[in-house]
Amino acid sequence: MIFDYSLYKILVIDDIPTNVLLLKVMLEQEGYKVITANGGQQAFELINMNRPDLVLLDVLMPEMDGFEFAKKIKNEANYKDIPIIFLTALDKPSEVAEGFKVGGHDFVSKPFNKIELLARVRHQISLIAAKRVILKQTEELKCTIAARDKLYSVIAHDLRTPMSSMKMILNALCFNIDKNLSKEEFFEELQSANKIAEELFSLLDNLLKWTRSQLGLLKPILQDYNLVDLTKGVIEVFEILSTKKNITISFNAPQEAFVHIDIDMIKVSIRNLLSNAIKYSYPGKNIEVKIQKVDDYVSLDVIDHGCGINEENLNNLLDVKTHITTFGTNQEEGSGLGLLLVKEFLALNNGKLCFVSEEGVGSTFTVILPLVGETSTNE
Repeated sequence: MIFDYSLYKILVIDDIPTNVLLLKVMLEQEGYKVITANGGQQAFELINMNRPDLVLLDVLMPEMDGFEFAKKIKNEANYKDIPIIFLTALDKPSEVAEGFKVGGHDFVSKPFNKIELLARVRHQISLIAAKRVILKQTEELKCTIAARDKLYSVIAHDLRTPMSSMKMILNALCFNIDKNLSKEEFFEELQSANKIAEELFSLLDNLLKWTRSQLGLLKPILQDYNLVDLTKGVIEVFEILSTKKNITISFNAPQEAFVHIDIDMIKVSIRNLLSNAIKYSYPGKNIEVKIQKVDDYVSLDVIDHGCGINEENLNNLLDVKTHITTFGTNQEEGSGLGLLLVKEFLALNNGKLCFVSEEGVGSTFTVILPLVGETSTNE
């Protein structure tokens, strides 16, 4: 591991000025930041103002010796984890044992050897760096687990509601199958059950793909494909759903815009954006889908004129830790997983997702992908 020693601060404590100066020069030549004190009391005041990462501490000092100073900082919650290297001419086993007992981490004998001293300092710095990495990774892991648990709890709730509705519909159909249920009523109930089944499948499919992407198991299979044809196919499928909500979809695009993509990932991304646009649009409104070629990239805009997103939710929209999910204009439910999946998929395809929204006005979600001919990092 390569260290930037300038990030670490060492406190040198010795009552002999020449020793302090020598240690300061040696350590600064290695890149460390160095602060010095000529006794325990002055050192304790310095620690309060300027917390060091490591202490080099002489044992034999007037007023407050090194062992007493070590005991004092080890009793302070804010300083007890600072490692201490004792600088001492003491060589009796009992005295060395006392040093470790009061919280010392290492000893360097006086007169000290430069190579040995620097090696022991580097060893303690490496332990500090490793501990910080572990603490950082532990916190990140805790946040990831908390975000995952929150996400899964939302998904579990979102699965339970439609499953309960479909169960009730199917129970009603089975109960009334031999009674006076008309064909029209039967067909209507069956359509409702089918719609719920489609929504459940979409949610579970998104969940499976997102989980695989988080585990690093989802690898893109990239090929050249016309984004216009791909988008047109997705729109044709969603026109059935949009018609039921009295929403039209307009499509404006050039004849072709070839991109180097995983077709399934981009199809799922467009599907999620269109699904959200329909969900959050008011009946009677129009959804605009536009494809434009600009320089070396292509943009795909999905524009709705619906309820929009407030500023607080907009800032947290793609953060799995906050995980935003809201009801559609007809109280349609959703897990909020779709946009997270779109973000992941676009990153795997060398693209990105941008968005703007205004509450009560509508939202625009933009997919940006490099045109064919640009270098692909996933090849």
